[in-house]
Amino acid sequence: MRKFFLLFAFILSTIVISAQDSRLAHQYFQSGEYEKAAVILKKLFDKNQNSDYYFQKYIEALIALEDYEKAESEVKKEIKKNPAYMQLYVTYGNLLERQFKEEEANEQYNLAIENLPPDVNIINKLGNSFLRLTRYDQAIEVYKKGSVMMNNDKMFAYSLADLYKRKGEVNNMINYYILAANNDANQLARYKTYFQRNLISTDDKEELRRQLYERIQEDPDNAIYPELLEWVYIEKKEYNKALRQARAMDRKLGEDGSRVKNIGDIAYTAGDYDTAIKAYSYITQNKSLNSDLYIESKRAILQSKRRKITQNYNYTSADLDTLQREYELFIDEFGLNSRTEYLVKEYADFLALYKNDLDKAITTLHELINLKSINKSVRSNSKISLADYYLMQGDIWESTLLYSQVEKDNKEAYLGEVARFKNAKLFYYAGNFEWAQEQFSILKAATSRLISNDAIDMSIFIMDNMGLDTTDIPLKMFSEAELLTVQNRYDAAFDKLDSITIVYPDHDLEDDVIYQKAQLYMSQRKYEEALELYTEVYEKFPEEIRADNSLFAAAELYEYQLEDAVKAKELYEKLFIDFSNSTYAVEARKRFRVLRGDNIQ
Repeated sequence: MRKFFLLFAFILSTIVISAQDSRLAHQYFQSGEYEKAAVILKKLFDKNQNSDYYFQKYIEALIALEDYEKAESEVKKEIKKNPAYMQLYVTYGNLLERQFKEEEANEQYNLAIENLPPDVNIINKLGNSFLRLTRYDQAIEVYKKGSVMMNNDKMFAYSLADLYKRKGEVNNMINYYILAANNDANQLARYKTYFQRNLISTDDKEELRRQLYERIQEDPDNAIYPELLEWVYIEKKEYNKALRQARAMDRKLGEDGSRVKNIGDIAYTAGDYDTAIKAYSYITQNKSLNSDLYIESKRAILQSKRRKITQNYNYTSADLDTLQREYELFIDEFGLNSRTEYLVKEYADFLALYKNDLDKAITTLHELINLKSINKSVRSNSKISLADYYLMQGDIWESTLLYSQVEKDNKEAYLGEVARFKNAKLFYYAGNFEWAQEQFSILKAATSRLISNDAIDMSIFIMDNMGLDTTDIPLKMFSEAELLTVQNRYDAAFDKLDSITIVYPDHDLEDDVIYQKAQLYMSQRKYEEALELYTEVYEKFPEEIRADNSLFAAAELYEYQLEDAVKAKELYEKLFIDFSNSTYAVEARKRFRVLRGDNIQ
């Protein structure tokens, strides 16, 4: 036993000493002390005769010392000892090349390639040897010859793709990445990432599409090609074509519809609601009623139709009536239960926000909240909406009760912060500014950046306008006007705002009054009037808190409602340059780049 421990201790100490020597040699090499490095590397190689690394670094140290004679002697000795180590010929060729003996160097490189045996390990080592010297053409020659010898055109496809990428030969890179993906189908996501990183231009992606299409014609049963083609169309934002591929794959492979649903979700997020509706409809028309995706797709169809008709506020009463019938047909068919709870919540919001049927929306939400199997998050969100709609009806007491319930049920959670913010806003509407200010101050530390930013804005707004006069009457009048806006009592809100301007001319609330009127016009879809007021705010009051809000709102109005991309881009650029500290700056820069045509992932 004692001999065993002594042997173990000896081996351990040898490993530790070798590691220390290796680090020391590296330090010497990096600091340019090549002579010291060479001594240690030679010692390490003598102890580890199979180490290509130590020998290679040893020769590099000798070359750095310009001791070519010694280096050549060592290399020849190793070649004599191990003639099958093809990478040694590359080392010798590099040594000759350093001495400007180009012709002799090429002879050694060619010798290595000519004598390459059909051995995967040796092929890879030789290819890597050329790669280290950035001799990409020779490395390509090695791997191509290796593919022929191994009778497998996919075996070295990844290495060839990488080499062509380094050379900037995109077409060849694409060809070999496709081959590599074919060789490793389980890693297809990894190859999509490679394509995403390396296919920069539209032409590059079109070349990938072209090559995939050719392969599909040659090998229609290969599932890799249509899946990659689907990905190409997504990258090119041609979602309808991606959907065509996804449906074909779903049918061919007998899938559950998840692939098609994913395309629908991507198209929905991108604002291509027609393609999203087609994707979701495919699932409802081709999958079982018992499918997990069926109900979700039914809901997604209605959600997409709602977004499609309301996104630019250009809907008609007939559009809303048709959508309402579809919601009601769905609920009649599937009932009110845990599978339909999300859609029922969306239906209630639709009734309140677009049909102005608060009574029916409130009744629907009560039925949903009383459902025993309801998800906690859906119940809390439903209570928040219910509180909002009671507030719109003027029932402040019922609203604050519901907000408080949600806050209590979701302590330290996002929904709890939302409820607390809305409750504070409610007391602000009622003119209880001190209590509201206290709550907004607490919410400055909210985990949600959106809630935190809104709380900071409200806190600053109250603070700025509470200390301006001996009375807080102008602020109370303004908060009452905001409440009237929430309640869709637009004429009364305009009257209240006008009265502030008449009774308190040149008050510091002037920019807020103009901004609030713009918001009222937006609610009424009077876009030209809203734009005029937004412009007045950011031009006349550039230092005030509403300036960046107005600029962003005007830019969005140009982009979505007025469809003037040039003007929208101009305002987004102005926002992120002139208001770089604004909470809208990041989003404005993103929108600017999209409108400019940048490829944003």
